[in-house]
Amino acid sequence: MSDGCEKMSKQDPVKLVASIIFRDNKYLEYAVKKLRNAYGDIEPLTWSGPFDFTDYYRSEFGSPLQRRLLCFKKLVSVSGIFRVKKLTNRIEDKTRIKGNRNVNIDPGYITEAKLVLLTTKDYMHRIYLDRGIYAETTLCYQSNGFKAWPWTYPDYASPALGGYFNEVRSLYRKDLFSGRNNAPE
Repeated sequence: MSDGCEKMSKQDPVKLVASIIFRDNKYLEYAVKKLRNAYGDIEPLTWSGPFDFTDYYRSEFGSPLQRRLLCFKKLVSVSGIFRVKKLTNRIEDKTRIKGNRNVNIDPGYITEAKLVLLTTKDYMHRIYLDRGIYAETTLCYQSNGFKAWPWTYPDYASPALGGYFNEVRSLYRKDLFSGRNNAPE
């Protein structure tokens, strides 16, 4: 007789990504160094461009702002993923001058089906993970590409970022199906 509970399937490891918003390259370099120390080598696949979809960070950071997208070679376990956002918050805090940050880091991860971003801000579509960190499914993969949800920020919904995340997904699938880079559970 079944109690209605099925055996849980194993969660595949995920591809860790980060979006770094900055004005001064020295803060970008600092953030990248700290992230590399924590999560290992970074894939050669990166994306850089202006951050001009919103003025949200202008009063804190100044302008013009830039964005760098990167992903890590080693796949990671989704268990305890909230710790990534806790670390990126500490990295941001280390760049503060007179209370203002000089870098904003939005970490997340890619699976075959979605891009998930980690945040400290609660909202109707975000799921609480642990220690003040929430997860948001920002993009979903359908019909050969990432698609936006109604709540997706316009920059993440842009063709440029969607194209980058499609390429990251391809790297992820190669790693996942080659049997390499499997993270411990």
